[in-house]
Amino acid sequence: MTDQPADPAQPSGPSPEVLAELDRLDAACQAAPGDIDAQIRLWQAVASLEQWVFINRGTAEQPRPYALAAEAGQMLCLYSSAERARAAAIANGLVQAGEPVPLFQIPLPAAIDWALALGERGVAGVTVDYPQLGAWSPLPNLARLRQDRAPGPAA
Repeated sequence: MTDQPADPAQPSGPSPEVLAELDRLDAACQAAPGDIDAQIRLWQAVASLEQWVFINRGTAEQPRPYALAAEAGQMLCLYSSAERARAAAIANGLVQAGEPVPLFQIPLPAAIDWALALGERGVAGVTVDYPQLGAWSPLPNLARLRQDRAPGPAA
């Protein structure tokens, strides 16, 4: 895990094609909310990212990710790119346009382990690219995504 804020001057995150694919997969989930296979494909794509980006509501020394209050518990907000995290911080009123947005990023699969550990602190699920995308997942589903990322047995 890295607790270093993402450097806004450096290009960070997935390619435009990967982001477009996330958008397409999310749209498919929104169009057919009962389609579990579509949701699985979206979350597999989210778990395939190189890193997850978080809006830091704590300090550089003790980062605390932005989360939403939900009926089931806290919903951890993860972002596919620093650009989407910055846009969300402005859209959600966390900072004014033009102000710096404190971010930190964690590479995968460590980000999944870290998010799962937050379950002990009341985190019940995760949402991706909120409010741009509408997808969320219960925290226990991340354990399956973590298994899918684990290296397979040697042949």
